[in-house]
Amino acid sequence: MRTRKMLGRRNGKEYLDHLPAEAGTTAPKWPHQDFLLFLSAAAGLGIMSGIYDNTFNNYLADLYHISEQARGFLEFPRELPGFLVVFFSGLFFLPGERLGGLAVATAGLGLVGQALLAPSYGWVVLWMTVYSWGIHIFLPLQSDIGMKLSADGRFGRRLGQYQGVNTAAVIAGCLLVWYLFAGLKWSYSRSFLFAAVFAFAAAVSLLLMRPRRDGTQKTRFVLKRRYTRFYLLNILWGARKQIFLTFAPWVLVKIYKQPPTTFATLILVASVAGVILQPMLGRAIDRFGERTIFLWEGWSIIGIYLGYALAGRIFGGRALYVLFLCYTIDRFLMTVSMARATYLRKIVEDPADLTPTLSMGVSIDHFVSMTIPSLGGLLWTYFGYPAVFLAGAAIAVGNLAVAWRLRITRTEPVKGVPGA
Repeated sequence: MRTRKMLGRRNGKEYLDHLPAEAGTTAPKWPHQDFLLFLSAAAGLGIMSGIYDNTFNNYLADLYHISEQARGFLEFPRELPGFLVVFFSGLFFLPGERLGGLAVATAGLGLVGQALLAPSYGWVVLWMTVYSWGIHIFLPLQSDIGMKLSADGRFGRRLGQYQGVNTAAVIAGCLLVWYLFAGLKWSYSRSFLFAAVFAFAAAVSLLLMRPRRDGTQKTRFVLKRRYTRFYLLNILWGARKQIFLTFAPWVLVKIYKQPPTTFATLILVASVAGVILQPMLGRAIDRFGERTIFLWEGWSIIGIYLGYALAGRIFGGRALYVLFLCYTIDRFLMTVSMARATYLRKIVEDPADLTPTLSMGVSIDHFVSMTIPSLGGLLWTYFGYPAVFLAGAAIAVGNLAVAWRLRITRTEPVKGVPGA
């Protein structure tokens, strides 16, 4: 066994690691087949997301006229699969690529159900939950698969490339929403079916990848004190994420009466910026370290949530444009979540801990995600929507406190996977 040196940075300081490589072998040139398949899956999922995410809140408001409180409580069944993912994924003795393909296909089935097999609101909730099962099982797997495709240990760079392609595809999905709704006057059902086509295409790409069993894919439950700060980051992420996903668009839909094409435009702008900035973010994670990125994110979120809360009082008739700006930046900042995966990869003491700990992180953040919307709905009902975002700013302060105390110490060499 010989080793290859990797020059990187940790918390702004240079370090050297030794990555194992088989004697007499060289890694094939990038890009290679499996990574191209991974990127094609990212593209399919991006288009699917661009169509579905742009229309879901308007779908609920236009067809079912639910209240703010009901919208908050709806997040419980939608986020429950994320909470249970650590237990559910443990039932499969499958490599990440295979499990990921089946999960994405399940999401496609949920879209078909919402389009064709939902004669009442109860059925919508059922098929929405099926869709959610698929997406949430895939969430930890996408980071795991992407980092296993990194031969040089620059995990942020590899995940940034994946996110960049995914975001470019979201742009295509946004443009499709404009065309389908403003041009062809499609119904929500037709749009969901169209999104399902791309979900199934992404599933095929994942299933065509060669399975990699590098020691990180082991079916077991992991909860260790060593990873406490990773768990705390996931708790705070779950709260911050759900305020954005549930209440940021709901303000625009219910208070400012914005149509699906408005969300297509906002996500289009955020995604165009993301195509350029997300790969740069991945490289910044590798260069400056996760602690710096989390601190930058925390201060940004505080400013954005204060903008959501106070724009109406401060800016008057221009408040809507301030909210547009807040929503666009907020959406881009969601991609900072990749730093949690790279942080864990750097501190993991046993490579076999990686996938189950990522799954544990998803479950922890979704436990919070199930409760925050209900509490947020009550805050909105009794104190008005600004109260929700002031609470979100307080959560961002907690994120700053945890990020400030992050220290990355590594007890095991980071093991890349030759062939990326």
